[in-house]
Amino acid sequence: MNILVCDDDKEIVRAIGIYLKNEGYRVLEAYDGIEALDILRKEEIHLIIMDIMMPRMDGMQATVRIREEKNIPIIMLSAKSEDYDKIGGLGAGADDYVTKPFNPMELIARVKSQLRRYTTLGSMNQPRNEKTFQSGGLILNDDTKEVTVDGTEVRLTPTEYRILALLTANAGRVYTIYQIYDAVWEEPAFNPENTVAVHIRHIREKIEINPKEPRYLKVVWGTGYKIEKY
Repeated sequence: MNILVCDDDKEIVRAIGIYLKNEGYRVLEAYDGIEALDILRKEEIHLIIMDIMMPRMDGMQATVRIREEKNIPIIMLSAKSEDYDKIGGLGAGADDYVTKPFNPMELIARVKSQLRRYTTLGSMNQPRNEKTFQSGGLILNDDTKEVTVDGTEVRLTPTEYRILALLTANAGRVYTIYQIYDAVWEEPAFNPENTVAVHIRHIREKIEINPKEPRYLKVVWGTGYKIEKY
């Protein structure tokens, strides 16, 4: 597995690289968003650890550019811990967010978790079960990991796909924020409201004609979210 670590602090890049290499990963290094995009054009990358504050092109700008073409997992790294910074990173398209200073073992655990989801979603060696779930014009094929709305393919990040797959496979059932987080992130939830809400908003923007008046992905006030059953 190839992991791209992008941070303008070379010592942080080197330190993260040591831990990743000890786990058997191949590490590529970049020191701003422009370098990261250049490496992505030349190398097959399976996960990115991306700092937010960098010269020339920051992490959020780079993430937006990456999301135009690729759905590989992105873990955002920043010294800022305020909710609006976290929401900004997730809003740009990141799958997870780690605040500096961080526990290296926690970062490695998050890397493994994201890679596990990504490889599961993209695996071509799994037996075909022809699992297709539908709600009106929304169709999700869990074998090919394709989502279409009224015949038009929708591009989702791995985390967005897992949320939508959970809800669509159980159309009509209401899931609380904590249940969604536990199922998708596969770890105990700690203040997951903003994290889940940002991903829900992104899914709506991609599958709904009018995200403010959703047809498929509904909020059940005071409880959680569901995919409407048609």
